[in-house]
Amino acid sequence: MERKRDTGSRQDGKEAVISSYLDIVAREAEEYASTHTSPLSPLIEEVESCTLTTMPYPNMLTGRVAGRFLQFVAQLSGAQQVVEIGTFTGYSALAMAEVLPENGRILTIENNPGHAKIAQGFFDRSPVGFKITLRLGDALETLKTLPDGTTDLVFIDADKHNYSSYYREAMRIVRRDGLILADNALWYGRVFDPQDEEDRAIADFNELVNGDSRAEKLFLTIRDGIYVIRKR
Repeated sequence: MERKRDTGSRQDGKEAVISSYLDIVAREAEEYASTHTSPLSPLIEEVESCTLTTMPYPNMLTGRVAGRFLQFVAQLSGAQQVVEIGTFTGYSALAMAEVLPENGRILTIENNPGHAKIAQGFFDRSPVGFKITLRLGDALETLKTLPDGTTDLVFIDADKHNYSSYYREAMRIVRRDGLILADNALWYGRVFDPQDEEDRAIADFNELVNGDSRAEKLFLTIRDGIYVIRKR
């Protein structure tokens, strides 16, 4: 999920998603990357179609390239316990659940009841839905209930104002050598010249991570930017 401002008149389908990144990634490059990335499962493709055609802000969708990236990270890291901050329609949670081991589990947190209802409907239809627990409510409050060092992977993709707070909690709950992934780290390129509170929140988050000696960092320009952090 990518919680983003409306960038103008609404477009339908993948055009709206692709056009959202034109200031950062050329349309041709975005399309080329997508067509050269393996598609996800039929149910996840259905989540994508439903999101693009029925949701007010389809550019909040994670999408194929980032979805496959999440799967690769989860698989290659051997993650078993995952926390996702921001569920939206369930695309990324399902993507990760499909590659987790049988005993793997995802806790995904969503504060919008409408989004949660849609996501849970897809989880209930998935053969790996049993791996996913959806918690409706305030993400920070939920994170504070989780024990230290028990999570392998945290994916942050929710309200931008709280990214720094989410990161601090994520660093607490993730184990040593565990990973944190933060989406929208480029924030349409607005981090280069922040103009409002959301812009500054993401820019401040990026600087917080960059200055954190507990973390090894890799800033990737996938879609709207994914910050990859490994806890030392």
